[in-house]
Amino acid sequence: MKTYLWTIVVFVFAKVVFMLCCQAGHTFSIGDMWQVIIHGLTLDLSTALYFSILPFLLVLVSLWHIGKWISIVLHIYFAIISLAFILAFVADTSLYPFWNFKLDATCLQYLETPTDAMASVSTGYLLGRLAILVILSILVFLGYTRPKTIFLTVKHRIAGTLAGLISIPLIVIGIRGGIDESTTNIGQVYFSQNQFLNHSAINPVFSFLASFEKTATENTTYHFYTPKEMAQLTKGLYDSKSLAGDTLLTTQRPNVVVILLESCGKMFQGVMPNLYKAADEGVDFTNCFGNSYRTDRGTVSALSGYLSFPTMSVMKMATKVGHISSIARTLQKEGYDTEYLYGGDINFTNMKGYLISTGFERLYWKQNYTVDEQSTAKWGVCDEITFKTLSDMILRHDDDKPFLIGYSTLSTHEPWDVPVKKYKEKQYNGFCYLDQCIGTFLDTIRQSPQWNNLLIVFMPDHSSDFNEYDEQHPDRNRIPMIWTGGAVKEAKKLDMLCNQSDFAATLLGQMGLSHDDFTFSRDVTSNAYRYPFALHMFNNGISMTDSTGFMLYDLTAEQITVKTSPDAERMARTAKAILQMAGENLKKLDEVK
Repeated sequence: MKTYLWTIVVFVFAKVVFMLCCQAGHTFSIGDMWQVIIHGLTLDLSTALYFSILPFLLVLVSLWHIGKWISIVLHIYFAIISLAFILAFVADTSLYPFWNFKLDATCLQYLETPTDAMASVSTGYLLGRLAILVILSILVFLGYTRPKTIFLTVKHRIAGTLAGLISIPLIVIGIRGGIDESTTNIGQVYFSQNQFLNHSAINPVFSFLASFEKTATENTTYHFYTPKEMAQLTKGLYDSKSLAGDTLLTTQRPNVVVILLESCGKMFQGVMPNLYKAADEGVDFTNCFGNSYRTDRGTVSALSGYLSFPTMSVMKMATKVGHISSIARTLQKEGYDTEYLYGGDINFTNMKGYLISTGFERLYWKQNYTVDEQSTAKWGVCDEITFKTLSDMILRHDDDKPFLIGYSTLSTHEPWDVPVKKYKEKQYNGFCYLDQCIGTFLDTIRQSPQWNNLLIVFMPDHSSDFNEYDEQHPDRNRIPMIWTGGAVKEAKKLDMLCNQSDFAATLLGQMGLSHDDFTFSRDVTSNAYRYPFALHMFNNGISMTDSTGFMLYDLTAEQITVKTSPDAERMARTAKAILQMAGENLKKLDEVK
């Protein structure tokens, strides 16, 4: 009981600390904090039982046998769980301001390249967290003090054993969360329209263990509907053949440069005059939405026309990426030369494996630069330098062979270490700097002979949280998709709803090339595009936008948490069916011979 109660106290204390440490951008009262504790208590009670099992069993043993080994085992066990708990709490509290979701198995994906995973924070930040980890682990460990041994009669031993045996089914029921069909789950603590309060109520230890188990056992399959129901709900949603649509280009074989702008949501339009001047002069897809919230997922959506997933990274699935469709591989078959440029570590989240597997012949990255250049940004080589590299790559090409160049920027990322200090908001300075790089790049390329046959596509890998723009905001994932260059026929605004993943089919449609193997990409300029909608996946959530409004469905709570559409229930069914269909498709990718 002492172990159990102390564990609950630690869990409750962690909730309070989490709310205080992560309160930036969130408003709450003392009453809200109390509601978080009360609603989160059921999950705390259940989770604490898991970690009371070993002490419970040792108590039963000690009724009949008292040995020093019991004390040793307990102390080792208490040391392990004390460290594990505090590690979970510190990681959860530290990552939440960056990710805006609770600790789960996603964090393990980034431990293969720890240098890049920690590029957003300083050494002092890490040392401070380490000190907190050590101090709090010791304090929690001291709280797990084994009671003094007392003299027990045979009567006491028998009574204690019977009480323990009777307690076993109660412990099992408590861990399970009751006797109903539904077992303990994260959604049971949700109580508010304010997602921060719901997240605060979640026990991060349970969240991590539950997501880890799910990731390990069922990482590509979702079961919402029968196959027949799924087929009915998704019928016609991705059947957009390229039929007599708008002609956007002067040629069907332009040289193509795809620039993925790190974290560049449309909310930063006001500080990016050069980018939006290009939008006014070219083709501006004004109603485009990002598919995902992470670079590894958004890159796949953009370059392969593939959907993202709430808790999985397709880019990291080495056996899958070799079979996924891609713009690079398609254009390679048409005789295109293919290259990719990134100023960071191209091994991060298996980016190198993905790019090579999908048809990029030559890769240029951090290691191709000098040591001094590699340290110009926390994540690697700053955008100013890599944009110059991009210009050189374009200018060295002649007319003998068409080319595709992909490029990912990196400076618009925490910690926003850019030379521009014009604005109070660090993010504004980051995107102002990126825009200056874009302006210089375009001025250089416009003067070159390559301009006339060049299509340059600006599009983010994903959007980002900023001020009121979080996943609950309908415009959080609105992104620019801008086509410019001499190959663009005329300036045009295209206002239909679309996704970043639709870029592949739309580009190939304009080039007169088949995109039948791009299952989830739609040619949005085609007359066959009759139900415009945009889908977005984030950690354990789906949001969808169509002509009726916006809907956000929380997969953990299994409920709609935000809606502006009167038809939100229908949208939720459609979104879940698409996710299920995408999961089935992904499962079969490496079965292709």
